[in-house]
Amino acid sequence: MENFAAIDFETANRERSSVCSVGVVIVRNGVIEQKIYRLIRPYPNYYSYWNTQVHGLTYQDTCRAHTFPEVWVEIAPQIAGLPLVAHNSPFDEGCLKAVFEAYHMEYPHYTFYCTCRASRKTFKKELPNHQLQTVALRCGYDLSQHHHALCDAEACAWIARKIIDEP
Repeated sequence: MENFAAIDFETANRERSSVCSVGVVIVRNGVIEQKIYRLIRPYPNYYSYWNTQVHGLTYQDTCRAHTFPEVWVEIAPQIAGLPLVAHNSPFDEGCLKAVFEAYHMEYPHYTFYCTCRASRKTFKKELPNHQLQTVALRCGYDLSQHHHALCDAEACAWIARKIIDEP
């Protein structure tokens, strides 16, 4: 892929609308052009123990952060016209749809590609699993801060440039 935006969300609790951080890596002509990382005040605004164990974010980290609509108004123009890529895209696309719905925003029907599906197709049984850090390493990217939204988005961008062909 030459032109796309890799995206990753972290959530505060089991609700898909509870995005508490987003990482976006914009790739144009095969080159990373821009990186965006924002903390977001989640909706609903509480943190589950298990989610915090995964990504390390807490209520204190986001209690003064902007809401999703305030963050998205900045991101949307940057990704306009680009397909979105995520590792396990049903999760990230589900989060995006859920938070749009929670804030009564009109969803623009983004096109999503999935690096996890692409990995299964490309590497089949060559890898022990198709988790983001495993696939990233196979594609030459060492993901040292897994579950940090920007780091995960950057790993996803690296993978997409290597193994996803545009239709």
